[in-house]
Amino acid sequence: MPLTEPHDDRSSAEEPVVGARDAGETPDGPAAEPEPVLPEPVRQRIVALTAAVLPGLAADEVPVPLRRVAKFAPNRRARLGAPAIAAQLTADPLFRQRVTSRVLADAGDLGAAVVEGTAPAAADPVEVAALAYLARPRGWRELIEASGAAVRAEADSAVVAELVREAEQRATRAEHDRAVARVEAEKLRDELARVREELGQLREEARQLTRTLRETQARERKATEMLATERGRAARAAADADAELRRARARLAEAEAAAGVARVSAKEARSVDEARLWLLLETIGQAAVGLRRELALDPVEKLPADFVADAFADQSAATPAGAAARARDTDDPARLDQLLALPRAHLVVDGYNVTKRGFGEMSLEQQRKRLITGLGGIAAQTGDEVTVVFDGAERIHGLPPAPRGVRVLFSRKGETADELIRRLVRAEPAGRPVVVVSSDREVADGVRRHGAYPLGADSLLRRLARS
Repeated sequence: MPLTEPHDDRSSAEEPVVGARDAGETPDGPAAEPEPVLPEPVRQRIVALTAAVLPGLAADEVPVPLRRVAKFAPNRRARLGAPAIAAQLTADPLFRQRVTSRVLADAGDLGAAVVEGTAPAAADPVEVAALAYLARPRGWRELIEASGAAVRAEADSAVVAELVREAEQRATRAEHDRAVARVEAEKLRDELARVREELGQLREEARQLTRTLRETQARERKATEMLATERGRAARAAADADAELRRARARLAEAEAAAGVARVSAKEARSVDEARLWLLLETIGQAAVGLRRELALDPVEKLPADFVADAFADQSAATPAGAAARARDTDDPARLDQLLALPRAHLVVDGYNVTKRGFGEMSLEQQRKRLITGLGGIAAQTGDEVTVVFDGAERIHGLPPAPRGVRVLFSRKGETADELIRRLVRAEPAGRPVVVVSSDREVADGVRRHGAYPLGADSLLRRLARS
């Protein structure tokens, strides 16, 4: 490829030009010699000269491949059209001659000298080689070789000059570094002398401190041994005192716990006994007054309340046949009225068991409110004691005030409403009529064994609906 870019390091500054003939050769003459290797600056100068004169050629004198290049701007023509220009110069001698005539005319005396085969000593060797390549006078190859040698010599001179300049700079820096090093060495020697003097003083002080440390360590060992001995004695004494204190505290805690349990038990037992005794006496007294007024009986040795208490005391697992028959009518509201008519009757209601059976479509708050309101009416009509029990770990806030005569209870954490109902029944004195409303079979069986009257939830619901 003519005047192409370099492909390796060795030929990076030179390009072969192939296919050209020496000036004066004809197509019928001998074969052309291989074109010389062009230095890279020469090749670039040839392309620049051709690109400069290209727009001045007539349109029919410009080869077709270069017509588009001729329209480029001057600064782009040689850079972008270099491959096409080089190829055309190599392949088209006529085009090269047209370019040469214009280039030589622009070169003036230098061009005339090159055509004659001579080159002025002061002329630029690159310019001479470029003109020689285009004009190709006799001896043009020698001019190109001489230009290449001059270019290489200039490059070598530039390299040598750069190396010399760098060497001089390195020598200058080295001299400066040596001067600085000498100054630093003097400072370091002075510093070393001062450090050695201080080191001698420190060694002497270290020897003295070592002797003092050994003496102090010996005294510390003796003091430590004595302290360990005293600490052992103090630890043993403290351990003995702590053990005795713990034993005394344990005995005191046991005594206080036993006394507290005894006080609580005695207080609870006394309170329960007093409550049972008061309720029993109140029940017996009212029953006796009612019977005496109704039957107009003369005083007898045994009061009617005694018979009522005896009859209620028999309500256990072995319930009489008549009582069992009455208990089976659990859904009859008349049976509920009959039991509530007994003196000092106590009505205990399993709250959610009744509300979910009667009005489960309501919210729990509305269920409680409706049931408590209805029980207030029953308490006002009968004058009986009424207790309603709900499941709940703690008392629910936001409840309306309970009506007069109605007690509202919530089971504590870990206890169900069924267990609380059985506790209420067991707390009542024997002989008092206790009515438990719940449709739960276990609740009914449990309270029946303790003498209470179990009734189904429907009996209370009918009674509330009727009122």
